[in-house]
Amino acid sequence: MFKSILVPVDLTELDVVRPALDKALALVGMTGASLHLVYVRSIMPVTFMEYVPPSFDMEQQDECERKLNELVATLPVQREKVTARVRMGSVYNEVLAEAEATHSDLIVVGSHRPAMSTYLLGSNAATIVRHAPCSVLVVRTPELV
Repeated sequence: MFKSILVPVDLTELDVVRPALDKALALVGMTGASLHLVYVRSIMPVTFMEYVPPSFDMEQQDECERKLNELVATLPVQREKVTARVRMGSVYNEVLAEAEATHSDLIVVGSHRPAMSTYLLGSNAATIVRHAPCSVLVVRTPELV
């Protein structure tokens, strides 16, 4: 079935990530696939660069890697079956690049319920679905009561 599953992770919105991660873990358990997590950092605008210390970028990278590794440590899967990577750029471009790099045959992406802003501006999940080199499973966050 699946051999390599990629899950884009937003470390600032784990409530959106968790349902997608749970589905991916279930598929890993059924198929024995490897699991790849990717977090994409935004590029800081050049106009702000003069206001941050020279070590800012490396500190941000290290902090994101630490948080992603903490998440990996909580997963009920063999550590050697999981990779975690922090990339920098636009979310959908970097997720698609990571899918190619890991030879993923499934991307499991979490998504908010549609709102007017997503209809007008689009969303990363929609762009990933349209341009992915493999199958994509979109997992919605549960409706809050």
